[in-house]
Amino acid sequence: MEFIQSKWNLDDLYPEDNGSALQADVELLKQKANEFESYRPELKPELSRERFLEILSDYKTINELAHKLSGYTQLQVSADTQDSALLSRMVHIRSIITDVFNKTMFFTLWFRELSDEEAAPYIASAEGCRYYLSTVRLSKPHTLTEEEEKIINIKDMTGSSAMYNVYNAITNRYVFHVAVDGEEKKLTRGELMTYAHSAKREERKAAYEELYRVYGNDGNILGQIYQNIARDWDRENMDFRSYTTPISVRNLRNDIPDEVVELLLSTCQKNKGVFADYFRLKQKLIGVDELHRYDLYAPLSDDERKVSFDQAYNTVIKSYNEFDPEFAEMAERVYRHHHIDSEVRHGKRSGAFCQTVLPQLTPWVLVNFQGKTGDTSTLAHELGHGIHSMMAADKNIFEQHSCLPLAETASTFGEMLLSDYLEQRVDDKKVLCNMLVKQMDDNYATIQRQSYFALFEKQAHGMIADGADVNALSEAYLDNLRDQFDGSMIVDDYFRWEWISIPHIYHTPFYVYAYSFGQLLVLALYNTYKSEGKSFIPRYKEMLHKGGSQRPADLLMDAGFDFTQESFWQGGFDILKGKVERLRTLTN
Repeated sequence: MEFIQSKWNLDDLYPEDNGSALQADVELLKQKANEFESYRPELKPELSRERFLEILSDYKTINELAHKLSGYTQLQVSADTQDSALLSRMVHIRSIITDVFNKTMFFTLWFRELSDEEAAPYIASAEGCRYYLSTVRLSKPHTLTEEEEKIINIKDMTGSSAMYNVYNAITNRYVFHVAVDGEEKKLTRGELMTYAHSAKREERKAAYEELYRVYGNDGNILGQIYQNIARDWDRENMDFRSYTTPISVRNLRNDIPDEVVELLLSTCQKNKGVFADYFRLKQKLIGVDELHRYDLYAPLSDDERKVSFDQAYNTVIKSYNEFDPEFAEMAERVYRHHHIDSEVRHGKRSGAFCQTVLPQLTPWVLVNFQGKTGDTSTLAHELGHGIHSMMAADKNIFEQHSCLPLAETASTFGEMLLSDYLEQRVDDKKVLCNMLVKQMDDNYATIQRQSYFALFEKQAHGMIADGADVNALSEAYLDNLRDQFDGSMIVDDYFRWEWISIPHIYHTPFYVYAYSFGQLLVLALYNTYKSEGKSFIPRYKEMLHKGGSQRPADLLMDAGFDFTQESFWQGGFDILKGKVERLRTLTN
């Protein structure tokens, strides 16, 4: 099959007509919500299991409709963030969905307030929703009254969500100017960052200077947006919901104990020397007197060739096929169903993501493909997310999607499959060294960079609560960078604005440690695969098939891993130490 870059097609959700199908679903959602309100008087401890399951089924239908509507409008806006009509429709749909969930929340509030003895029979009878119902009850100590919960839902729509939409609208309109070979170019962020990986040092430096010049020009505005989002998060969750720390909110939603997340982050801090050792080696390999932060992603040579989208997609398919043909078929399905947007366009959301709207639908993937080697890895990563989703397609909307840390499993595993596939086809030592450097750069970006983002978030929330301004936050971020590099490179002052360029800390506070979690987990999984061979695959498939239907601790324990032990996390760093030593040996 020939793979051609194109926009995605959203007809599997709603056809591109006059909007009648979408409006029909809006009216149906409102109708379902109004009908659901009639169940309120029935919700008593003596409610039969059979009737409970009927009500739960209707609640699931409402959630499916809401996901379909919100997913469609989010995908539309991602494809063109500058279309005010699409943005207005997305906000309008979100407003309707907020009203719907306010009308129906009495069901989960009632279930949350039941005693353990009263809830147990309902959970036992709800096959396919048992873990979901258990997670509903996790937040029982932090739940407010129904009226208060309704106010917070409205507040979120016009508060933190609206602030993020403003952040998105501002940053996605940015145009970056860089002089290349005597010609000034106007670039999107994605296009600009290809120069951050250039073999030419002056291009790397110019790319980062321009990136943070543009963000820095709006630094106070973007910084204040972040401050307001953080204050909103903390006031709601600590002052009203009685969480002990801001990060505890995310940990509970992920169903991962606070102490496990702290163990993950502290292990990353303790192992900063692994990456510092690598960067000192890299300084020698690229032949510079001192390594600057803008040199971080420098390749060892300038002979990187542009890769066509067709070549990249076929390579990813082949790497998945070598592991297991079913994975290859699923990766190909995303393209066959026209669910991938791979073009580079002004106004399109930067970066990459995979979005599952409904379990029975093939996920949608967004990438900004420019033909760089890293773009092939990004493609493998996002298609890995899609594979994970399709493996769990038989689960319902409540239990298909894994918690955030485990949701990175198949994506990062896919990147490692790609790297292994490419390595096996290389017999040139120079090319192999380049690949090892790329792997270590990626591991830094996924493990250490993300864990230090999380450490900064923890610090920033505390500083904001104490009244810190944007300049103080930027100084703290510079200190954060200098600590993580452990003296292995110079961090220029303009990197103080890097934190305001990270969308995740705005949109989903404390999301970022999921990447560190996922990468270290995958290092352990991949090491097991290399030692066990094909016999590992059924166990891995079963892990993905479970989706979000099991506690993370239990799911990993079933796969043979205990994330409460420091040795689990340290094992990933030990593998990375081996990669650094292999690179050192190859280059001596």
